[in-house]
Amino acid sequence: MLRALARRLATIAPTLVGVVIVTFLLTRVLPGDPAAYFAGPTADQASIEQIRASLGLDRPLPVQFLAYVKDLATGNLGSALSTGQPVLTELAARLPASAELTLTALLLAMAIAIPLGILAAVKEGSLIDHVCRVVTTAGVSLPVFFTGLLFVYVFYYQLGWAPAPVGRLDVFFTEPAKVTGFFTIDALIAGDLETFRAAAAQLVLPAATLALFALAPIARMTRAAMLSVLSSEFIRTARASGLRPGTVIVAYAFRNAMLPVVTTLGMVFSFLLGANVLVEKVFAWPGVGSFAVEALIQSDYAPVQGFVLAMALLYVALNLLIDLAYGLIDPRVRLES
Repeated sequence: MLRALARRLATIAPTLVGVVIVTFLLTRVLPGDPAAYFAGPTADQASIEQIRASLGLDRPLPVQFLAYVKDLATGNLGSALSTGQPVLTELAARLPASAELTLTALLLAMAIAIPLGILAAVKEGSLIDHVCRVVTTAGVSLPVFFTGLLFVYVFYYQLGWAPAPVGRLDVFFTEPAKVTGFFTIDALIAGDLETFRAAAAQLVLPAATLALFALAPIARMTRAAMLSVLSSEFIRTARASGLRPGTVIVAYAFRNAMLPVVTTLGMVFSFLLGANVLVEKVFAWPGVGSFAVEALIQSDYAPVQGFVLAMALLYVALNLLIDLAYGLIDPRVRLES
């Protein structure tokens, strides 16, 4: 298992190198000139050239790339021109907001999708099976920004059940003392139930928007994997042995169906990191996604490159955790490795 882990870690470096190269080149071919943007519409060409020289954008691309790699080696991701702060500082400050939203949505999707997929497989062709198909079709078909706007219109504008989509907290509340960066957890640690309720209320609609997007592939994969396992010989043997139906479904069938479900969870998490960008803009959520979009509009290279690199690191780390989880779920994977 350790040898397999070492081989897996050895593949991370080429992946990250490829991400760095592709990201650098893509930001340079995007339309827009950061020097012209920050110089303003009334600036003359001399002022624009002066800003371009101060940013190092007048140098050849290979020279710019070598300077960028040198800065990366020292942990310097550059500075955001819009805020004047280091990109690493901005990402560290905004990442907890994105993580809280993404993890809440993933947990909510799992809590609904996995039982729904199991029930749909056990009761194939029943009403619950048709409900599963409708929900998964809706989750796949509806874009996240449309779902978010629809939720805001119905639950905030029409019914008044949800708070205004103005970020992580209403203007009448102050942020809890930072421990984890998750407002809900930090408010509970501080014993501030009012702030906890306010933070949880702000989290409901954006998390539900992402959860609807995430539960579709999870429910579909759970249903398909369970149908495959339930038709196996060892399941028929377990039923013929007189085991309780709950034991057969949970302890035997679902455990053997977990591997494809865990793989799907990893893929869904990576999809949520991308969908976060749109949801954060709809709900004014101050996460890394909205930060990257604002930087992209302003042709600010450093935050965009830092965002892509951070997402790549998270994705690689997640895939590594999934590989380790395989060995814990199915001992045969450890033996094969």
